[in-house]
Amino acid sequence: MEKQDIEVNVLDELNKGACMGRDAIHFVLDKVEDESLKEVLNNQYKKYTSIIDRIEKLYLDYSNDDPHETSVINKALTWYGIEMKTFMDDSTSKITELLLQGTNMGIIEGRKLLNNKDTDPKVHKLLEEYVDMQEDAVETLKKFL
Repeated sequence: MEKQDIEVNVLDELNKGACMGRDAIHFVLDKVEDESLKEVLNNQYKKYTSIIDRIEKLYLDYSNDDPHETSVINKALTWYGIEMKTFMDDSTSKITELLLQGTNMGIIEGRKLLNNKDTDPKVHKLLEEYVDMQEDAVETLKKFL
C-alpha cells in the first residue's frame, strides 16, 4: 500500500468515527433533560465538528476526493438503535450508557489506528487528539451514569 493510501485510509476511518459520534449526539440531544449533560453533549458536538473540519482540510494533502463518511444506512441504524434502546428508558443514565458504548468503540478504533507507526506526523497528531478527546469524554460522561 502506498504511503498516501495509508493516510487516506486512516483519515477516512477517523472521519467515519467522528461523524458517527456527532450523529449519535444529534440523535439523543432532544431526549436529554439534564441541563448539565446537554451542555456536555453540545461541547462534544462542537469538538467532533472541529475534528471533522480539520480532517477535511488535511485530507486535501493526500487526495482530491472528500473523506468517507458514515453511510445513510449506518446513520439510520444508529438512529433506530438509539430509538429502540431508549423507548422504555430514556433516563440520563441510559442515554449516557449508550454514548459511552459508542465512545469506547471510537477509542478502540482510534487506538488501533495509532498503532500504525507509518502515518504522517500531521495525521498521527490529529488521531492522537481525537483519541484524547474521546477518552476525556468517557471520564466526563461517567458522572452521568
